[in-house]
Amino acid sequence: MSREVVLKDNAFLVSETNSKGIITFANDEFCSIAEYSKDELLGEPHNIVRHEEMPKAAFEDLWKTVSKGLVWQGFVKNKTKSGAFYWVFATVYPFKNENGEQCFMSCRRKPRESEVKKAIELYRTMN
Repeated sequence: MSREVVLKDNAFLVSETNSKGIITFANDEFCSIAEYSKDELLGEPHNIVRHEEMPKAAFEDLWKTVSKGLVWQGFVKNKTKSGAFYWVFATVYPFKNENGEQCFMSCRRKPRESEVKKAIELYRTMN
C-alpha cells in the first residue's frame, strides 16, 4: 500500500488546463504536493497526477459537466511523482481565456476524513 500525503488544513491547490487537458498553470502548493516542479508539469496532461484507483466514470462526469459550461465538484484521489497519494475536494471551473479559447481552472482543498471515506465507498461501486 502506498503512502498517503495529507494536505494541510489551509491547503489550496490550483491548476489550469486548456481544452485538451494540458496543464498551462500550476501554483506552488500544487507542485509541492504532487512532487513536480512547474517545468515538469507545464505542458503535460493533467492526468499525470491521476491515481489509477479513480474510476473512469468520475472523470467522464467531470468532462461532461464542464463541457456544458457548468462547474463540477467532487472528491479526487491523485498520485504524487513518487507514487504516494493524496485526496482533494476539487472544484473545476470552465472559462474562456483572453484568446477566447476554452480552459478549465481546478481549485482543490483538503477534504474531511468522513468525506474521503464516503468517496472511497462510492468509487468502489463504480469500478
